[in-house]
Amino acid sequence: MALTVVRPDQGEFALSITLGSDQPRDAGAASQITAVLGRAETPVSAQLWIEGAGPNDDQFAGRLGFAPYRDLWRMQRPLPADRSTVATRAFVPGSDEDDFLRVNNRAFHWHPEQGGMTHRDLADRMAEHWFDAEGFRLYEQDGRLAGFCWTKVHPDEVPPGGEIYAIAVDPDFHGQGLGKPMTLAGLDHLADRGLTVGFLYVESDNQPAVATYRGLGFDHHSTNRAYRIALQ
Repeated sequence: MALTVVRPDQGEFALSITLGSDQPRDAGAASQITAVLGRAETPVSAQLWIEGAGPNDDQFAGRLGFAPYRDLWRMQRPLPADRSTVATRAFVPGSDEDDFLRVNNRAFHWHPEQGGMTHRDLADRMAEHWFDAEGFRLYEQDGRLAGFCWTKVHPDEVPPGGEIYAIAVDPDFHGQGLGKPMTLAGLDHLADRGLTVGFLYVESDNQPAVATYRGLGFDHHSTNRAYRIALQ
């Protein structure tokens, strides 16, 4: 099975390799990774994502020269959950892009993938087959976009899963306790579509977020681990 290799147009890495959770960590995979690195122009920084990381994966990546630096947890819960206490509306393509980008980039200025999003980045994601404007929930307060909860359906999972793909509150509205009802708004939409599993990804060291999600009934399910290497 082939690796997934991308060249991100944002962030510190010029090359990102992903080894899926169903792919073996064996000599064949190691050979593929080595070949990809061998074709890279140096100097360059590259990362390796191992999905569903297990106890032996640090050793596997270490033999290739990679060092771990980031854990992304998948947390999930059964649906339905408690209903949200805030009213949201669907994203309107052609109308809501500017407001969304402003809130997103203020809320995620620190994030290596979600931060610094441009109109082109957003258009590319909206062109994906999974995009559904109804699942892109916006919450407004005092005539302003205060937060959003962007969901994504994974029909190929067994059972099909619904993801809280991205969720944020504008910093101007922090301290109002909007994180919980915004998450529930996304889960409401997924449950209303008939899905029975909801999940999300969160940085393992983001303890406030992890605590919030645990309080909403999410449990740690698996870990995607990122490794880095500097090629000279």
